[in-house]
Amino acid sequence: MRFKQLRNYVLVAAILAAIASCQEEKIPEPFIPRNDHEAYEKALERANLLHTALGKDWQNSAKEALEKPLYIDLPYEEAFFVDDKAAKAIGYRFEAKRGQKIQISLQDLAVDSLSLFIDLFRVEKSSMVHVATADSTHHVLGFEPRKDSEYVLRFQTELLRGGSFKITFESVPTLSFPVAGLNYKSIGSVWGDPRDGGARSHEGVDIFAPIGTPVVAPTDGYIKVADERGIGGKVIWLEDHHNPQSLYFAHLSDWNVKRGDRVKAGDTIGFVGNTGNARTTPPHLHFGVYSRGAMNPINHLKPIDGSIKVVHRDLDWLGETMRMKTQVPFYADVKSQRAQETLERNQVARVLALNAARCKIELPDGRTGYIPRNQLLTLNTPISRGVIKSEMALMAKPDPVTTTDLLLVDEQYKVLGKNKQFLLVETNTGKIGWIGSRPEGQSGKIVADKN
Repeated sequence: MRFKQLRNYVLVAAILAAIASCQEEKIPEPFIPRNDHEAYEKALERANLLHTALGKDWQNSAKEALEKPLYIDLPYEEAFFVDDKAAKAIGYRFEAKRGQKIQISLQDLAVDSLSLFIDLFRVEKSSMVHVATADSTHHVLGFEPRKDSEYVLRFQTELLRGGSFKITFESVPTLSFPVAGLNYKSIGSVWGDPRDGGARSHEGVDIFAPIGTPVVAPTDGYIKVADERGIGGKVIWLEDHHNPQSLYFAHLSDWNVKRGDRVKAGDTIGFVGNTGNARTTPPHLHFGVYSRGAMNPINHLKPIDGSIKVVHRDLDWLGETMRMKTQVPFYADVKSQRAQETLERNQVARVLALNAARCKIELPDGRTGYIPRNQLLTLNTPISRGVIKSEMALMAKPDPVTTTDLLLVDEQYKVLGKNKQFLLVETNTGKIGWIGSRPEGQSGKIVADKN
């Protein structure tokens, strides 16, 4: 009997041990990417490419684009170039307000088919929150902010792929204008204006128009209230079908709807008047937007000031090396008013981006910034010509450690541009590179004759 009990104890202990060992087994959770960029990054990791220099550059550039984006004001358009060997990401940071609708679109200017990663992040106090990814076919991303925030749009291509692109940021009102035939310029009293001698503030906007002017539904929805109520006089409450908000119309002369009606954007729902406490004022529509309290309707009705400045000229400059016409101010970004330095005449630079007024360039030392776009010349016409008097090094960059070839005595060249004490030249045999402007063993300037 004791032997049988002992055997049972051993059996139970073995079972418990097996169960315990199973509980200690940890099965890794499957990786589920939140967007195409994460999926591609995981694919690079699985292929051991993130450990390569180029893979690390790609990953680090993606982070840097979020940490050090270009600050822009909307609306904005820029054409830009991505080097297929640089693994660069580009970030744009901008402000968007609740009530606006932001649309971002990307156009391929010169590129073969490739994977593009276009992601939107909302800036929080201690992090970046991924909000949306652009449509992978048409490269369009549209969103309506749920609160006033700053956002960063990050653009990046797959490894070893590049091209020229144009990106456009636009803002449009989310609601149609509620008074037929008018626009935001007819708003006469705005959010926050004092009322009752300063006892309260205006929770809406007043749109002035002749009595009887049709009031139209700014969006699809249904009529929750069509009644006469206190200081608002004849009012309408419209529940927005597309967003969790209620729209308020007051001081109407009459209604064209009743409670429970469903309406489409543009349908006439009432008429401008001066009922309620507006009897002593010119006829107008008081319009309000409510979502957990009153909101300023202006962003729902008025586009961002200024029309978009379209980029359509000089797109063939993108990715090309050019030179300065004259001394040129060099700005840190598109919004700077004070230049960080002045570039010399004939300074060589590569064109990375173009907007309506400025051009983003990369100097030979890798620094980037913006200059007025009308200060660039192509390298088609040489600055001067010369003949090599003694053997000298030809460099890939304006740096002696990048020597790639040797120019021989009597070899002819033309000067295309400069960078400090170095000249960019092209020889009569088709070699292009940099030489010192005062090489050893040669007195005077090497330029022998001018055009």
